[in-house]
Amino acid sequence: MQRQYVQRELTPEGPRRQGGVGRRKRSVTVNLAESPLGWLHAHGHLDARLFDAGEWLRADYERAQLGPAVTMRWDPVRIRSTGDAGLSPTERQIAARQRFDGALRQAGRGLEDILWRVVCAGETLPVAEKALSWPARSGKLVLRIALDRVADFYRIG
Repeated sequence: MQRQYVQRELTPEGPRRQGGVGRRKRSVTVNLAESPLGWLHAHGHLDARLFDAGEWLRADYERAQLGPAVTMRWDPVRIRSTGDAGLSPTERQIAARQRFDGALRQAGRGLEDILWRVVCAGETLPVAEKALSWPARSGKLVLRIALDRVADFYRIG
């Protein structure tokens, strides 16, 4: 997978705002292929255990084919094995759906929203917080709690 990078102009108030005397501008490079979960892990906001839990949840979401599809997909899903050897493709899909649902149940009521938005849908934390009508910067803490419970479900030590 080729990484795409883009330069963004930032000010202390946010991206690309104009005006004001004495405001500093800086430029940052953003990897467009990086997931919000990967970004949080790379910048030290999530430890390896929580990152792995999110990746397992996302993998089960993909295996269960819960995401929207425009047309029929004939290509096999190529994700690391979870011990589903000997099962038919349909049985593997059903098992992934059961694991995904179990992980969301383990996370608890109210936490599945932030998990789905950030881990599965790939929304950034500020976008997810705004969609859920949460205060700014509250999503990271809630996401950590949810991922900790998901890590317990997947028995990630």
